[in-house]
Amino acid sequence: MREIENIFLAYKKAKSTGLDCVLATVVHVEGSAYRRPGARMLVDEQGLMTGAISGGCLEGDALRKSLHALHQNRNKLITYDTSDETDAVIGAQLGCNGIIQVLFEPIDYSNPTNPVELLKEALETNDESVLVSLFNLQKRQHQMGTCLLFKDNQKTIGECKHPELYQRIKSDARFTLAEHTSCFRTYLSKESEVQAFFQLVPQPVHLVIVGAGNDARILASMADCLGWNISVTDGRATHANKERFIGACQVIVSEPEKALESLDINANTVFVLMTHNYKYDLAVLELLLLKEPLPYIGILGPKKKYHRMLEDLASKGIHPNSKQKSRIYAPIGLDLHSETPAEIALSILSEIQKVLVGSSGDHLKNKKERIHIDEDNEFRLVQLENS
Repeated sequence: MREIENIFLAYKKAKSTGLDCVLATVVHVEGSAYRRPGARMLVDEQGLMTGAISGGCLEGDALRKSLHALHQNRNKLITYDTSDETDAVIGAQLGCNGIIQVLFEPIDYSNPTNPVELLKEALETNDESVLVSLFNLQKRQHQMGTCLLFKDNQKTIGECKHPELYQRIKSDARFTLAEHTSCFRTYLSKESEVQAFFQLVPQPVHLVIVGAGNDARILASMADCLGWNISVTDGRATHANKERFIGACQVIVSEPEKALESLDINANTVFVLMTHNYKYDLAVLELLLLKEPLPYIGILGPKKKYHRMLEDLASKGIHPNSKQKSRIYAPIGLDLHSETPAEIALSILSEIQKVLVGSSGDHLKNKKERIHIDEDNEFRLVQLENS
């Protein structure tokens, strides 16, 4: 999410200074690549690049292709074959062995639903959304570009001038939302075909840090680098204030009951209890057990603290079931032998990421298959009847 935010900020600056720009988007990958479909880079006419579509090997040529698309003022699809070790443009012996399709789109500032504005809309929603990019693998054909955004609340932004194609796209966008995964389609008519990349834009992670000590400041700062939404709550105004935390943080000074009322809690909200105040942490844990299932509740402190909390809850007639307990992580964090506040923050964030994506957390060198598993990177064929 942070990369999309940076792209939009660069877009706003270019627009305000009258500089034209191009959005480059990875729309399909076959084989291995450093970045996956949905990776983006904004390039302005002076050559300033924001974001990335690779680890650096494609950016030089992508800059030239961006300026070329800008000069011609039309969308272009470029194929990069990193399996070709003789390709001097990309650089030999990369070892990625992937075929990468990159869509280059000059931005029309007068269009309120241009690709970057659609990205902004996706960024501002708290629900999952689907961004649709239409292109044609036959390079000389018209490249329609990123033109539609479907939100989880059934709202659609953008347009498609082909009625039957639009209805099929709408149906496949609903499928993407239901399955919570990106997908690819080829729409075939009697006269032509068009490929589509349906990018699932997930809800941003919302990290709620209960406690505003110095260790919480480091945790918030590191989570901000991940582009997560961050809220900090504490009963002490001397600790919970805007001066102590990064500007993007929501800071709440309140007792536990009122603090939770001020938060937008959804399925992507995770909690870290680290007030160093046993009673405050216990009160928050009791309230969280009454909420809809949360994916992660981490409690800083030794295991005996957690056992004591369970005992105190039991004395009040509160007995967390096995499902609730499975979402409580106490002691918090992965075993990284962390000692300093920064190391502890790294351990906590790593554990949260592991839980949210369902990863084993093992060493990549032990992975038998490729690092990125494409569950469905095939272009599924859809026949259009009336086109």
